[in-house]
Amino acid sequence: MPRLALRPFLSLLALVLMPTFAQAGPYDAQFRRFLETEIAPAARTAGVPQSVVTRELSGLTPDTSLPGLGRPDAPEAAPSVNYQSEFRAPARYFRDSQFNALVAQGRRLAKQHAATLARIERETGVPGRIVLAIWARESGYGGAKIPKDALRTLATRAFMGQRRDLFREETVAALQILAEGHISRARMKSSWGGAMGQPQFLPSSFLRHAVDYDGDGRRDIWTSVPDTLASIAHYLKWYGWVAKRDWGYEAVIPQSVSCTNEGPDRGRPISEWVAAGVSRVKDRPFPAHEVPQPGFLLMPAGRYGPAFIATDNFYVLKSYNESDVYALFVGHLADRYGNNTGFVQDWTPIRTRSRGAVRKIQLELEAKGHDVGGADGLIGFKTRRSLGAAQEKAGRKATCWLE
Repeated sequence: MPRLALRPFLSLLALVLMPTFAQAGPYDAQFRRFLETEIAPAARTAGVPQSVVTRELSGLTPDTSLPGLGRPDAPEAAPSVNYQSEFRAPARYFRDSQFNALVAQGRRLAKQHAATLARIERETGVPGRIVLAIWARESGYGGAKIPKDALRTLATRAFMGQRRDLFREETVAALQILAEGHISRARMKSSWGGAMGQPQFLPSSFLRHAVDYDGDGRRDIWTSVPDTLASIAHYLKWYGWVAKRDWGYEAVIPQSVSCTNEGPDRGRPISEWVAAGVSRVKDRPFPAHEVPQPGFLLMPAGRYGPAFIATDNFYVLKSYNESDVYALFVGHLADRYGNNTGFVQDWTPIRTRSRGAVRKIQLELEAKGHDVGGADGLIGFKTRRSLGAAQEKAGRKATCWLE
């Protein structure tokens, strides 16, 4: 470089670099030590080459804009806000306008990918309509914006989020994916929670369940529709999807059947539910092949909304997302690809509370000997039936919901 040009160049370089130094975050140095002492050694132990570790971790900074973070030097605190819609009041989750749009697009895609979906169902036993419904829920059939740098997001959560041990493992798994060459770092996008691509897999799920279904030698859940659909089905098969069984049936639950009977640990043959007075809506019979099979009472809003007799496959759907209403959404959307009608029973407006307030109630129930499934601020089936049991003990009608 000519000597006379050197000074202007250095001045320009200083202007370019100055914002970088000025914008350094308060945790950058601590984050760098975390990567060097915890993530890098674990990645090398998992077989990630040092060249990949160096390439991907160099210059990485925490994304402190993510929701649900705490201080890296403080214990993990229980979240006080419900960031995910799956854990709020169910009614808003089942708007007809949303289903109508998803059904119309899903029917078109079912025709477009009919051969692929049929092959997947033959190989896994998972119906194409279930695969389509998960694809819809997770990424709007691949149309949703998934903007985050997956590695940065995962490493930030491992450093200063909740469930840090989990996300340390997921950060290492993300480095393994990059080392295997399935996707470039620039294209490895995730949600703010670290779930990647169209099926929204965490990296460990990708390593275990993602498949190359279009034969190009890469497991690409970001841009390949065949890889995406087959990966979803293989995930469900691995978690125990029972071929030729449905996910569940909307049912009328008489007052003589307490809502405290809800849950996957309180199942009984569907024939016994029928003998107790449970019936399908619209006076339709349960399918003959289902009657001797186990069924499970499902009341996601207690007595304030539709009720169901679920099958084992409902709980396979929950392996994708622990929320009852998530699994119900998937099953309901899958049904509506055929007959686009909503639930027969209505959602009654119900009281909701912050996650912190729910956790306080759970702690009170635990102090009285109830098993709420952990005081996490989420109203799962154990919390619902504990609320119902407390209501019955107090001589009140059990609603299995917050009062």
